[in-house]
Amino acid sequence: MSDERPGVPELDGEQEVDLRSAWRRLAARWWLPVGGLVVGAVLGVIVSVGGGSVWEARSLVYLGQPFTPGGGGQIQSLQTNPRTVGEIIRSESALRKAARDSGLTLGQLRGNVTSQAITSPGTARNLSPLVEIVVQAPQAVKAERAADSLTDTVVQDVSVYVERKIDLLEEQIANAEQQLVQIDRRITAATEQQRIALADESLSLSEKLLVSTNSNATINNAEQRRATVFANLNSAQQLLSLAQTVERSQVIEGAAAKKTAATSRRTAAVIGALLGLIVGAIAAWLWDPVAARRKAATGA
Repeated sequence: MSDERPGVPELDGEQEVDLRSAWRRLAARWWLPVGGLVVGAVLGVIVSVGGGSVWEARSLVYLGQPFTPGGGGQIQSLQTNPRTVGEIIRSESALRKAARDSGLTLGQLRGNVTSQAITSPGTARNLSPLVEIVVQAPQAVKAERAADSLTDTVVQDVSVYVERKIDLLEEQIANAEQQLVQIDRRITAATEQQRIALADESLSLSEKLLVSTNSNATINNAEQRRATVFANLNSAQQLLSLAQTVERSQVIEGAAAKKTAATSRRTAAVIGALLGLIVGAIAAWLWDPVAARRKAATGA
């Protein structure tokens, strides 16, 4: 038994006919979309050239590569997350601080702050600790101050682990150096005690031998302890150097402003071309119906 019912239109068939008709119209007037694309791109470039200019300040920050406490391997942290910088510089607290430091308003900063990871071809973004922070503002000095403020905020927020690690290593180094001083004093005192005992004629040979044996034992133990402490000191100094030069976040280049177009020519050209293509496609699709109506009106 057939499921077809009288009076119900075949919607799928009508849609297919409409799509084919629309495609035929576009194909017949292909020069309208192409012309709209070209004209739109040209107009976009013209608008970008006449749209004024702003100051763009760029700063370069090194996020650092954090390692385990013993320096054995890299760990995951804020410094290795590729979204960290973008989230920080667009946060409300960071923008407010940048506004206070630069003299700009929040409205002038919102939407005019961006970041970009500096990567080499084939390198993952989370393996690139170099990030460029960009701020656009009406005045050069204010743009530079805002970029520097945002950069400082980023460095401060992502450096908690490494800064604490540096503090602990510095304490360890200071403690080791103090131990070495005490060990050297103990060795000097034992050596001096041995020298005095050997020069004292009132002491018997057995007494001098006993003092000398005790002094030698003290000196040997102190020298062994000194070697251990010195090895620990050397290891801590190497870890501190690694933390300060590789793991710690730091500003590589402070913000420097230069004048640039308010709207990128490439972006304006792409947007203009897209709008022109859409307008041209609509014109090609409406060409035949409009022409038919005008012909009918003229004939009437």
